[in-house]
Amino acid sequence: MSLAAEQRSEWELAPPLSTRLRGMFGSTYKAAKRDSVLAASIIVLLVGLFLAIFGPTLARTDYERTDPINRMQAPSSDHWFGTDNWGRDVFDRTIVGTRLSFLVGFSVTIISTVIGVGVALVISYFKLLDSIMMRFVDGLLAFPTILLALALISLIGPSVGNVIIALSVTATASKIRLVRGAVLSLRDSTYVDAARAVGVPVPRILLRHVLPNIVSIIIVQATFTLASAILAEASLSFLGAGVPEYVPSWGNIIATGQGYIQVGFHISFFPGLFLMITVLAVVLIGDSVRDHLDPKLRGRLKTTAQQ
Repeated sequence: MSLAAEQRSEWELAPPLSTRLRGMFGSTYKAAKRDSVLAASIIVLLVGLFLAIFGPTLARTDYERTDPINRMQAPSSDHWFGTDNWGRDVFDRTIVGTRLSFLVGFSVTIISTVIGVGVALVISYFKLLDSIMMRFVDGLLAFPTILLALALISLIGPSVGNVIIALSVTATASKIRLVRGAVLSLRDSTYVDAARAVGVPVPRILLRHVLPNIVSIIIVQATFTLASAILAEASLSFLGAGVPEYVPSWGNIIATGQGYIQVGFHISFFPGLFLMITVLAVVLIGDSVRDHLDPKLRGRLKTTAQQ
């Protein structure tokens, strides 16, 4: 068999992206059985997803109805997290607000990952396009995320959709830079040169060789994007640039209670606690997945476990 035929055979036997993904999720599942921190973080995230889907159904009262007679009540059996300055149940508003936080977080993560990975794969093989696009990306990255999001929302107006758009723009820029660097490091690898030598088209090289080898980086970065997006949405809502006040969101519930912190700390405390635990869980998942997917770190973990 000729060298070209052998290289083509090796290329054809390369595991596809679906196989890589199944292997990574299988490794993560096995790691969760050994790592209690990862397992607990995944449980927290799943509970958050459950509340995001069924939050309005689980609410015990009409979370939009005001009750001035029972305003500013401390946590009790009737109101587990107390009531706010309008008499609304803080527990119901907190669990209903989970839906908005997760909707924004996952939407921003999916949009920025799809666009960022696609753009990075394309521009990495066209130097002129890469030079032009990266100057634009550098300009976006020069602005702090919150300031850039505030500027965009001030132009297009505050709403859930516009918050997702604004945060997706900022997240996509960082995703392009990260994935582009990973693609450039693999573009001149031996197996890519072999595929190019036997006449494999560039799109197939990117999808069959490059993308499967950077999918672990993409997955880990997506977890940090999710945590950042949830925190950024809460920050925008806290500043009044996110969703309207009557729409439950962890950020605007915290903002509602900031003026009553001395007499009703529970208004801000419980949604802030939900926000902190959720973001911490997502970040810990990202750290653990990175440790178990990185071959160097995985080897170090095995050595430490054996000791």
